[in-house]
Amino acid sequence: MDSPLTLQFTTKSAEETISLGKKIGSLLKPGDIIAMTGTLAAGKTTITKGIALALGVTETITSPTFCLISEYEGKMPLYHMDVYRLDGAEDFANLGADDMLYGSGVCIIEWSEKIQEEIPSKSIFLDIQTKNENERLITIKNWRYGEIKQ
Repeated sequence: MDSPLTLQFTTKSAEETISLGKKIGSLLKPGDIIAMTGTLAAGKTTITKGIALALGVTETITSPTFCLISEYEGKMPLYHMDVYRLDGAEDFANLGADDMLYGSGVCIIEWSEKIQEEIPSKSIFLDIQTKNENERLITIKNWRYGEIKQ
């Protein structure tokens, strides 16, 4: 395994954010966890759409804000979690998400800072900051799969 990297990208449209998501998704392996942070409407679900496309998911990706966890089938399962409405790590643990976190799929957790103590240290940490209406600064930490060309 390569030593972990920190990567930074600037995207200037939703299409560029989805494209970056495709590049990320094409390199993910079963058991990978992406812990996402970023403000409301920063683009967490948008980048997830690209990751899902790379994983062969054909269903439309929507934010799981109200259902908390959406499961999609592709080359491997994709578990898309939005923990914004949870009160903390104990609520997350009570969801029984361990099978997903430690299973053979890919987990994407939006608002991961709310359950930080439940996030495995091997996770990939992805932060999205809004620079203006269309532009996003995306920082990926603990990335183990080499450089990504934008």
